Amino acid sequence: MKNLTLRHLRATQEIARHGTIVRAANALGLTPSAVTIQLKQIEEDAGIILFDRTNDGIRPTAAGLAFIDAAQMIEERLRQLDDEVDAIKGVRTGTLALGVVSTAKYFAPNMMATFRKSHPGIAVSLAIGNRAEIITKLKNHDVDIALMGRPPKDMPLHSVGFGDHPLVMVAPPDHPLAGKRDITKDEIAKEHFLVREPGSGTRISLEIFLGEIPGRLDDLGTEMSSNETIKQAVMAGLGIAFISAHTIAMELEFGKLVTLDVIGMPIRRQWFSVTRTDRTISPAMSAFQVFLRERGAQCLPFFDKLYPMLQQSD
Repeated sequence: MKNLTLRHLRATQEIARHGTIVRAANALGLTPSAVTIQLKQIEEDAGIILFDRTNDGIRPTAAGLAFIDAAQMIEERLRQLDDEVDAIKGVRTGTLALGVVSTAKYFAPNMMATFRKSHPGIAVSLAIGNRAEIITKLKNHDVDIALMGRPPKDMPLHSVGFGDHPLVMVAPPDHPLAGKRDITKDEIAKEHFLVREPGSGTRISLEIFLGEIPGRLDDLGTEMSSNETIKQAVMAGLGIAFISAHTIAMELEFGKLVTLDVIGMPIRRQWFSVTRTDRTISPAMSAFQVFLRERGAQCLPFFDKLYPMLQQSD
């Protein structure tokens, strides 16, 4: 495939991303006929079909997926090369694509701002999504570093903890269990829970906690798509929730929610910085990892106020 160019590889990426030649051409700023020619050139040079043409659009074949993966790796390496050249020249610049699970959006902007004060030349972009979405971005090389509570186990990853992540049970202040000490697991299991979608790190922790109670996981509770919705629903009296303490600092401070004194809680997890092991660490990534190791925990919400509050319920 000696005639293969970066232009060809980018065309395969956009075709796969958009599903049609027309939309891919719009994204590339080309005409549909130009993109069709590029695709034909690649397939003739490779001697294999890269995309199946279906009524629902164009879908990559196994060979097409291999080309797309190669294109992503090459683009990533070129971005790293830019950072490395700048580092060699002594230029303290670079780019960092940061992905965080939705629970981390409560501290990620403050963390970015703190990092930028000491690294003003590094441009940081932020992608927020649920756990599955951030894992997909990590798989597709769309983010350099992901911040999450439960790193996946089906990818070649390097994970480093940077801060304590307490998970607590919350209820409205007038809930019958509010103020009760040493609530047992059997007692709390009788309550109606407001829970995140399957696969959420918080939900997985709740499932582990309640897993030994027969039949309790068969109907875990009412699913809601965001922590904000869950908090509002708890305040409205629709149920209780098992949630990250870092999402409720303000509600606790103003008395809108209370933590329940459940035996075995808070459950203490860790926040992790996650990178792929099959990629080169850029200077910008290295700088952010050092920052997380040295100052990451101090960027978590109410670091000096929330933790003593939670420790009282241990």
